[in-house]
Amino acid sequence: MTTTFQKRQKEMKRLDKQREKAARRAQRKLDKRTEKDNSTDPDIAGIVVGPQPRSDANDPQGGSA
Repeated sequence: MTTTFQKRQKEMKRLDKQREKAARRAQRKLDKRTEKDNSTDPDIAGIVVGPQPRSDANDPQGGSA
């Protein structure tokens, strides 16, 4: 059985559509990753990990309390 020209064109369109869809999925996945990396919670934006510096109110050395 031979493949007709129309069948071949239809198959090529289907494969092209499949490739485009896969490319869109990959791009969306990449966008989600970069969006997740760039987003920071505003409540914890200025917090530094580790020991925190003393404020004047808690300073036992006689700060401006």
